[in-house]
Amino acid sequence: MRPSRSKQLGLYVIVLLGALIILVPFYMILVNSFKGIRESALFGMGLPTEWLMSNYEKVFEQGNILRGFKNSFLLAGLTTVCVNLFASMAAFVIQRRNDRWMRSLYMTFILGLIVPVSIVPTIRLMDMLGIKGTYFSMIMYYTAVLLPFSVFLLVGFMKQIPRELDEAALMEGASFFQLYTRIILPLLVTVLVTVSIVVIVSVWNDFFGPFYLVTDSTKWTIVLQIFNFVSLYNTNWGVVFAFMVIVVAPVLIIYLLLQRYIIDGLTAGSVKG
Repeated sequence: MRPSRSKQLGLYVIVLLGALIILVPFYMILVNSFKGIRESALFGMGLPTEWLMSNYEKVFEQGNILRGFKNSFLLAGLTTVCVNLFASMAAFVIQRRNDRWMRSLYMTFILGLIVPVSIVPTIRLMDMLGIKGTYFSMIMYYTAVLLPFSVFLLVGFMKQIPRELDEAALMEGASFFQLYTRIILPLLVTVLVTVSIVVIVSVWNDFFGPFYLVTDSTKWTIVLQIFNFVSLYNTNWGVVFAFMVIVVAPVLIIYLLLQRYIIDGLTAGSVKG
């Protein structure tokens, strides 16, 4: 039964108001990034009386922003590769075998969605392994944190891939590795793009992981650079807002370009095959 025209209109209005509420902080940050010290301190919504590009110049001159971008891109990129690889292999084995041990393993991954991350034991383990404060330790940390959601998403999607494809490939002489790489993996592209976006946004926006696990300031991510920058420029919010705009822009562009894959990937596993 189709909803009436008035209900559809009401729904559109509610969605539009929700979108406006979400966009208001972005608008405020963008507008205030072009204001001077006094005007930006008011956190107003109006346009600046004088548009200042000098705020952005100060960011690139004194914010160590390029180093922060390098660290964030490195961690986000390598974590995305690890999560996509390990999660797709785990989902393939869990869904195709589907015995008692694999179901137990799957439930273990699901518990990872519920149980919070414990920082102190993580720091202790990294210290014992001698990897504390390294890029490798951060990549493994993010991979472990983001694997449960990725496996959950991929297992749901894998249920739609018919087993007849597996049987046909094996009868043609393909090994299990060839079955995974040549048959299964290309069919997972849509959901892997979704996983990649979720991983990139999660790593890019995370503050507590690098704050507790990274001691070397040369390895700080862009979010930690913001934290340090605010402490230096807490009297000049125009410069701080300019820094925020530069930091948000890359991940926002990626999200806008690939947002349809997020919807497709999240809904793909909800239909029984």
